[in-house]
Amino acid sequence: MTVAAQVLPRDFKVHDVGAVRSDWTREEIRALFALPFPELLFQAATVHRIHFDPREVQVSTLLSIKTGGCPEDCGYCPQSAHHDTKLPAEKLMEVEKVLAEARAAKDSGATRFCMGAAWRSPKDRDLDAVCAMVEGVKAMGLESCATLGMLTPDQAQRLKRSGLDYYNHNLDTSPEFYGNIISTRIYADRLNTLSSVREAGINVCCGGIVGMGESAEDRVGMIHALATLPSHPESVPINMLVQVEGTPLKGAAKLDQFDFVRTVAVARITMPKSMVRLSAGREEMSDETQALCFIAGANSIFYGAKLLTTPNPGEDHDQALFQRLGMVPMPV
Repeated sequence: MTVAAQVLPRDFKVHDVGAVRSDWTREEIRALFALPFPELLFQAATVHRIHFDPREVQVSTLLSIKTGGCPEDCGYCPQSAHHDTKLPAEKLMEVEKVLAEARAAKDSGATRFCMGAAWRSPKDRDLDAVCAMVEGVKAMGLESCATLGMLTPDQAQRLKRSGLDYYNHNLDTSPEFYGNIISTRIYADRLNTLSSVREAGINVCCGGIVGMGESAEDRVGMIHALATLPSHPESVPINMLVQVEGTPLKGAAKLDQFDFVRTVAVARITMPKSMVRLSAGREEMSDETQALCFIAGANSIFYGAKLLTTPNPGEDHDQALFQRLGMVPMPV
């Protein structure tokens, strides 16, 4: 029996490769992470090709529409009011300014426009402006995505009526490690918002962050939590921690790049139809690491020089990398 065969259920059949399952066990996921690197990439690339064109990468743009002053204490986040990061708190942007940014993003080749606000949860009066932004983005022919913190079922329904395509709400890490990173909310709060979003009929964008000092078992736990949701997230962002001066996680031990690629590959195998997004941390990754991530099944990136408040590779660099790899932006 090969190493690869040992990770599969006893009744696993060849035609099950790439099948969508929500019954993954931690043991299976742990065994995937433990595969020899070439075998893991081969399995992930095989699954990727069943559902996607491996040459295509979805291009999204992320804009901070309300920056800083967040009451949450997430240890990785420079926007938390609990941390001295010298980031000034700003009010919600005006609708027309956001739409101008969306037009520029579309002109640069983005097909999805994501809007992020540093709130624990939005106030109903703020949601009026956000809904107007969503409607304007949709009118341009762009997919719309928002991340606004925790939502009530009624707020999720309002966003759905405005035409919101995706809502981002990351689980961040494993249930066991979550309390080491955040104390102002619990894991169940995240799951409740995801449930409200799903019930409203909005696509879910949900992933996590690695390199926060978590153990290998916590990375197993994070993927397990995502892959055993009743429905897999349509988008799964995998973020590498960007260390920011003034945050508690500044100085955390850097994650080995191969371990990051492994996380992308296991996300692809366990959530075969999801868009796996290579998200924060690309500024510190080599082109070779990013190429390995694409081979491992990543097929989405954020485009533009900034992700909310942290740096991101410039559009020219991404275009040049795509050209070198023979890859193309995914059509709408």
